[in-house]
Amino acid sequence: MEYVEKTYRIKDLNNNTWDDFENFFQKYNGAQGGCWCVYYHRTKPTPGETQEERKKNNHDFKKQLVDEGKSRSVLIYHGDQVVASCQYGTRDELPRIEMTRRYKDLDPEYKLQKTWRITCFFVDSAYRNRGLATMALKYALSRIAQNDGGIVEAYPITKRNAAENWFGTVDMFTAEGFEVISDFGKSNVLVRKYVPPSRGRELPLA
Repeated sequence: MEYVEKTYRIKDLNNNTWDDFENFFQKYNGAQGGCWCVYYHRTKPTPGETQEERKKNNHDFKKQLVDEGKSRSVLIYHGDQVVASCQYGTRDELPRIEMTRRYKDLDPEYKLQKTWRITCFFVDSAYRNRGLATMALKYALSRIAQNDGGIVEAYPITKRNAAENWFGTVDMFTAEGFEVISDFGKSNVLVRKYVPPSRGRELPLA
């Protein structure tokens, strides 16, 4: 699926867009120490004796997940190049958060409901401060609505630093109706929002 938003195009990560995603992340050496946006997909540390081995394992694991339809991201294009991405998925697809003690201590009853997570944003350095992360967030919420909706949670930062490139800011989420639930570490909070099913309708992007 593809949307046109002014000078940008918005697509989903899948086999057809993998090469574009790969080129974007290779530009930044896999991003975030070669993570390739698989950290929250894993429940254990990346295998490998050296950093290069771990980077390759992350890359190959990401490709495997995409091939199997188990890794979801919004990709924003300018021309033919991906310039921003936002990863989202179900609790089962992004289980790493479950491993933390702080998360386990939070209210357990929500686990009876369908839960989605928005874990990572990444914007090309030449395209930051243009609202692309917010655009990607809106589209991710639209895709979640099209997939029967549910509780959506994220972990934005409370202190402005480089980490905001990955988790987004609190203001960005509260502007979309998210509620701050609790502190989540020294510089993050947990936010949640219920997104109803769209019943075939697409939510507006802007």
